Amino acid sequence: MRKLDESLLTHLAPFLALTKGAIREILDQATSHRYITDETVFEESAPAERFFLLLDGYIRVVRMTPGGDHVTMMHIPAGQLFGIAKALGHTHYPASAVCASETIALSWPMRLWSEFEQRHAGFSTANQQVVGKRLNEVHDRMVEMATQQVEQRVANALLRLINQTGRKTDLGIEVDFPITRQDLSEMTGTTLHTVSRLMSAWEKRGIVASRRKHILVSQPDQLMVMAESAAQR
Repeated sequence: MRKLDESLLTHLAPFLALTKGAIREILDQATSHRYITDETVFEESAPAERFFLLLDGYIRVVRMTPGGDHVTMMHIPAGQLFGIAKALGHTHYPASAVCASETIALSWPMRLWSEFEQRHAGFSTANQQVVGKRLNEVHDRMVEMATQQVEQRVANALLRLINQTGRKTDLGIEVDFPITRQDLSEMTGTTLHTVSRLMSAWEKRGIVASRRKHILVSQPDQLMVMAESAAQR
């Protein structure tokens, strides 16, 4: 692997508190990977042999239900670690990681996780914060599934996507990776038919636009109103 310049990573959360020397040491033990859209990085329940840092692209975290359905738990943007099973106390990956776009990542053997945490306090602290944030996000998703109506769940899912991965355009805010209505149905625990009906209605009202696996939100304020009003009905 061509040597990466440490300065490229100093702004990323796992490395913010580390010296360039420490970053260099960590990078020298990394392996680089390039993935295509929809490629699986690792499967749910597989032995957790490596952990990853996403340099470019987006990762879709997917779990399988007992009935065999796929549920998208979250999307991970560039600059974050994923596959951190050891941080969650697991020896196997608790979910699958699927590339939502073309992706570049670094990886390390899982045995180095504890070593990095022990030797680099900043690495440990940053990752504890990441774990806490993701657990909160999963908890919020579970609460949504249990308490919110379908319209509210879909509106909140789109708002979350544009807040985390949105790209501003002249027409609105576009989700910055390919996403389909099927993906939205998996994220919100509803059917493809229901998501298609909602999206078609919102397109007629000029709130969203979707084509070729891309979704653009033209009126995010209207999505917020629908999410809030749905909760009050």
